[in-house]
Amino acid sequence: MRLVSKTSQYVVMSLFAIVFLAPLVWMISASLRPEAKVLSVPPKFLPTDAHWDNYRQVFELIPVFLWNSVKLAGLNVIGILIVASMAGYAFARLRFAGRDAAFIVLLATSIIPGIAYLIPQYIVFRQIGWVDTQYPLWVPKVLTPVFATFLMRQSFLTVPQELEDAGKIDGASTFGIYWRIMLPQTKPALAAIGVFTFLESWNDLFGPLIYINSENLQTLPVALAQFQGEYFTQISLLMCGATVSVVPVIAVFLFAQRYFIQGITMTGMKG
Repeated sequence: MRLVSKTSQYVVMSLFAIVFLAPLVWMISASLRPEAKVLSVPPKFLPTDAHWDNYRQVFELIPVFLWNSVKLAGLNVIGILIVASMAGYAFARLRFAGRDAAFIVLLATSIIPGIAYLIPQYIVFRQIGWVDTQYPLWVPKVLTPVFATFLMRQSFLTVPQELEDAGKIDGASTFGIYWRIMLPQTKPALAAIGVFTFLESWNDLFGPLIYINSENLQTLPVALAQFQGEYFTQISLLMCGATVSVVPVIAVFLFAQRYFIQGITMTGMKG
């Protein structure tokens, strides 16, 4: 009976895996076909003759866009990890007047939709000369990591108090305790925040369209949108670009998968 149950579970999971992988396989297959054969009926998941020239055309167009996406994702990930970990440690471990009230106010800001302050924010950025620069795409996110701060606070709360007390006995400073003792204990939460931040920055299309006018400052999602016109879409080239954009996402997730899953499961253990 147990064997039947296990077999049924594997069969069901395999079916789900096939359903979720089918679009990815079709995307890669379509990227290797001539434009005239992309929408063939019935759809084919394996190309009979690989058309590698599609990738050559795409890589002639996207190097600058790809670099901009990598740079912005790196700035967002590094900046948010630093700011959120320091803020989360302060809210979890340091005692100061109004700490809990400040944390509640911080969480309350997350219910405000971004579209509500888009126009005032744009006006401010225009007045300080940030329009048509990449600053609006990473500075506001780094300075206001509400969800990441919450995640880090919950993670710091799960670290035993004895570790912090041992650091104080050894004469470590507050920053030394945070950096050398506490931060290494929160690797799962850091990995989860890093993956979430990377995905958000990497897939951001709205921000570059709003704040950037110069083509040399645009990002990869904007480059992919250029393959779509009002009356005609270059599907094979669009699938090439989508394949290129998906590879870093898969690589980042596989690299941080173990810590990512731990971070999601442990951050709600203690409030």
